[in-house]
Amino acid sequence: MKVAWIGLGVMGYPMAGFLKTKGGHDVTVYNRTAAKAEKWVGEHGGRSAATPKLAAEGAEFVFACVGNDDDLRAVTTGEDGAFHGMADGAIFVDHTTASADVARELHAAAASKGLGFIDAPVSGGQAGAENGVLTVMCGGDETAYAKAAPLIDCFARMQKLLGPAGSGQLTKMVNQICIAGVVQGLAEGIHFGKQAGLDVEAVIDVISKGAAGSWQMENRYKTMNAGEFEFGFAVDWMRKDLGICLEEARRNGAHLPVAALVDQFYSEVQKMGGKRWDTSSLIARLDK
Repeated sequence: MKVAWIGLGVMGYPMAGFLKTKGGHDVTVYNRTAAKAEKWVGEHGGRSAATPKLAAEGAEFVFACVGNDDDLRAVTTGEDGAFHGMADGAIFVDHTTASADVARELHAAAASKGLGFIDAPVSGGQAGAENGVLTVMCGGDETAYAKAAPLIDCFARMQKLLGPAGSGQLTKMVNQICIAGVVQGLAEGIHFGKQAGLDVEAVIDVISKGAAGSWQMENRYKTMNAGEFEFGFAVDWMRKDLGICLEEARRNGAHLPVAALVDQFYSEVQKMGGKRWDTSSLIARLDK
C-alpha cells in the first residue's frame, strides 16, 4: 500500500517503522522538524515530504500521531493539511490521544470529502510502540476500519472497533482513568510497605499473584521502589490525557473524584521537576 505517516515522536517514529519493515508498505513521512523525518528515511527507506498535504498525495492510508486537538486540526484541515492532498476513498487513521469532539469533527470533515476517518488512540507507551505490541482503540465506520485493520496490525497486539467516531478516544479516556487510580494505589502500597519496614520485593512477589496484581505492579514496582523514573509515559502527557477525561466528564455527567485528585498529585510531581518522569513517579511525592 502507499501510506503516509504524519508525526514522528517517540510513538510515531517506531510505529511508522513497522509499517515499512513489517508491513512492507511504501511509506512517506512528514514531521514538523524535517531533520527527524530525514533521519527516519535514512533508517527505514521511503521518502519524506515538506507538508502533510504533500505526504498524503497518492496515499491510500494516512496515519497521524501528533500532540493535541489543535495539532491534529493543523495536519488535517489546515492550509497544508493532509485532507487537501488525499484522494477520494483514502482513509485517515489518527493515533493521537485527543478529544472525542475533534474525532467527530474530523470524521465529518473527512466524509464531506469522500474520505474515511478512524480515531485510534493507543496504549502501551514507548516500549509498546518500539516492540510493535500496542493496544489500539478505534472509533469510526466499520468499512473504513476493516480496510485499515491489516495495517494497524503491523504495530498492534490488540485492536478493536468500539463504536462510531469518537469511541476510540472515549475508550482511551477509560484507560487513563483506570491507570491513574491503579498507579496511585500502587504508590501508596509501596510507600506504606517501606514505612512499615517490610521487604517490598518479597511483599510484591506475594500479592502480585493475587487480586492486587496489575500490569503496573508487574512492570513498575521495582523502579518505583528504587525511585527511578527517567523512562516511560511522561507525567506531562498523563496530565494532558487526564485533562481530556475531566473535560469530557463535565459534559457527560460522569463523576471522577479519584482521577481529579490524581491529576492534582501529578501537578505536584511536575513542580518537583518531574514533568518528563514516568507516571509511576506518583510515589516520589509520598517518599520526599
